[in-house]
Amino acid sequence: MVKVVAIVGSPRVDGNTEFLTKTALDKIDEEDEFEVELITLADKEINYCVGCGVCIKTGKCAFTDDMVEITQKVADADGLIFASPVYFGDMTGLAKSCIDRLRPLRRIHNFKYKVCGAITTGGFRNGGQESTIASIHDFFNIQGGIVVGDNMPTGHYGGTGHGETQSDEVGIITSINLATRMVDVIRKLHNLD
Repeated sequence: MVKVVAIVGSPRVDGNTEFLTKTALDKIDEEDEFEVELITLADKEINYCVGCGVCIKTGKCAFTDDMVEITQKVADADGLIFASPVYFGDMTGLAKSCIDRLRPLRRIHNFKYKVCGAITTGGFRNGGQESTIASIHDFFNIQGGIVVGDNMPTGHYGGTGHGETQSDEVGIITSINLATRMVDVIRKLHNLD
């Protein structure tokens, strides 16, 4: 059994970003060999990284908060979807704090064979979704992950929604296509075909 974990970096529960992320996870969950898990950060206690370097020396963060469990779930996953709404052209501070706190996984090259995809939402169609995805992709690349975008025919950066995403056809399609592409690559990596 392979697992895909999705992290929603929105401070809003049941918001537009969470909707598109659940849409992607629902598509992945249709696969027999796959299990999925949604992690929302809105209800989590996450301290800021203070750059103390303890994780470099010990492999564990100096803080004991909800990131301990989140880090383990990400470490154990074969695939990771990271989602954030756009706040002033980039991810939320909450999403960035989570990313910073995943630094211990870089030390052990945990992302080496992890398939990674991004979903973003904004107030407008061209509201910073691609720049936010680029920031999330930077995180994936620095961690050494295998970065995928949404699949053909849309074939761009990942899931990109705007406004009320429940009625955003493009957002729904790009999120489903991202899920399809992640499944395809994970299947190849794990010889599931």
